[in-house]
Amino acid sequence: MTTTTQTAQASGTFELGGSLPVTRLGYGTMQLTGEGVWGDPSDPDEAVRVLRRAVELGVNFIDTADSYGPVVAEQLIKKALHPYADDLVIATKAGLTRSGPGDWRPVGRPEYLRQQAEMSLRNLGLEQIPLFQLHRIDAKVPLADQVGELRLLQSEGKIAHIGLSEVSIDELEQARTVADIASVQNLFNLSDRSAEPLLDHAEQNGIAFIPWFPLATGQLAAPGGPLAAAAEQHGATPSQLALAWLLRRSPVMLPIPGTSSVAHVEDNIAAAGLQLTDEEFEALTAG
Repeated sequence: MTTTTQTAQASGTFELGGSLPVTRLGYGTMQLTGEGVWGDPSDPDEAVRVLRRAVELGVNFIDTADSYGPVVAEQLIKKALHPYADDLVIATKAGLTRSGPGDWRPVGRPEYLRQQAEMSLRNLGLEQIPLFQLHRIDAKVPLADQVGELRLLQSEGKIAHIGLSEVSIDELEQARTVADIASVQNLFNLSDRSAEPLLDHAEQNGIAFIPWFPLATGQLAAPGGPLAAAAEQHGATPSQLALAWLLRRSPVMLPIPGTSSVAHVEDNIAAAGLQLTDEEFEALTAG
């Protein structure tokens, strides 16, 4: 294992939708809100510092959602980073409503998805959303209607690329009959690989795979956790090891580790320069 650099660019690049280049190691904003992903963060100034530090360290792919807060994360991004650098790619989502802390309910009615796209444009201060993701499929609404509305927004120039979150291969293929799908975002990390068939399918089709909870909500990064001994042996932190494994696992993988701490952002981004040997990768994969 070697460390080449501590900037996100060392993770390489991927072209979303075949045309939009992003640095593969990104940043996810879910943890920038209050407890239960509800309300303002306990330290709003630190949240702004986290976003600015991530960009300083080469991150140009930031993942968020209208439901984080709600709207809190999107507005923090605008406060911290607007006017945006030309190469900054912001991905947001719609399709989950909030009625309180920890409560998430799918709503995929076309008029609702359109409303939320318009609100995200306003909250983020964008003229076009680079990647707009259906946060969850609403079982009460035909999938073709949900994706079709995103396709319509795309044709109007309000969104550039379309993504999906928490889908099966079959659902992805259904959606692809309606619109081009640039990305999928499913739960995936070293300790939970249930979405591995979808990852392989995405790789075969040149579709970005964005793993949410890439550090298993911190469990993989915890002192004394399952990666602690291996990390100590290699002079890295457990979170760096877990992220390096994801980056090595597939060229379409775009990890988006989130944190509310500048120190943790710096630690996570240093994983971009971590090069696992074949033996190290295979040992981590085998568990």
